[in-house]
Amino acid sequence: MDISVVIPLLNEQDSLEELHDWIVSVMQSNQFSYEILFIDDGSSDTSWKVIQNLHAKNTAVLGLKFSKNFGKSQALHAGFVKANGDVVITMDADLQDSPDEIPELYKLVKEQGHDIVCGWKKKRYDSFFAKNLPSKLFNWAARKISGLTLHDFNCGLKAYRKDVVKSIDVYGEMHRYIPVLAVNAGFTNIVEKVVIHQARKYGKTKFGMERFINGFLDLITIWFISKFGRRPMHFFGLLGVIMFMIGLGFATYLGIDKLFLNPSGRLIANRPEFFIALTTMVIGTQFFVAGFLGEIVLQSRQNKERYLVSEATQA
Repeated sequence: MDISVVIPLLNEQDSLEELHDWIVSVMQSNQFSYEILFIDDGSSDTSWKVIQNLHAKNTAVLGLKFSKNFGKSQALHAGFVKANGDVVITMDADLQDSPDEIPELYKLVKEQGHDIVCGWKKKRYDSFFAKNLPSKLFNWAARKISGLTLHDFNCGLKAYRKDVVKSIDVYGEMHRYIPVLAVNAGFTNIVEKVVIHQARKYGKTKFGMERFINGFLDLITIWFISKFGRRPMHFFGLLGVIMFMIGLGFATYLGIDKLFLNPSGRLIANRPEFFIALTTMVIGTQFFVAGFLGEIVLQSRQNKERYLVSEATQA
């Protein structure tokens, strides 16, 4: 199969049939073999009924329905698990992503060998203060922290080599950072393509300003996992040693001062330095233990992780 189109959705009943017809038209005109996976993320409207009707008239349409709203990341992950195409293309269901981009995205992955092609909505039809400005600030922060020079991390229109989506787990709200997850899994051939962005035709956006706050927090999480996910002791152990040495230094000073410099002075327990020493030594020990526990958990997960291994074969 050439292409799997993965479409997560929430309450998009009005746009689904039009989107389906548009995708089918593009696929047929380019003679692609394809499947369309609609993932209903707990819609409360008639979206699932529309998907069932589309499946009845087109067997290339597959539908997955969540019992409640779990989020876009979980919907994408479910679609990635089911996808069979050599190239997996994701897009939103609100008709703001154009299916006419599919042939070029497919060529960039299949013919030019890129692992991921990320869409860039260079010209947007959203409110400047509600979406455009926060999005620019968010993307700037994401570039600085992640090290990837992408202009639009949150664009739903992306194309992946099949190996990529089968080698990563998208969880929480990490759908914004799939390219970062892919880099951590060893897929570094990532490019960007300017794509058409269209004004929303039906309904309203399902994301508010909180997505930028959540996105920034997730960015910090993925930065930490990228840097220390496979070596937690390097972070927690270092902090633990620093904190413990600070506490030990205060304790040593108090001991020397009481024994040799000022034997008749205040009791050690009545001095503020004592509590600083005690607190920092306890915190340092806890950080150090956290590093050990992280290493133990990491070792227990090693056999469960998925790796892409290429085997050399005779031509």
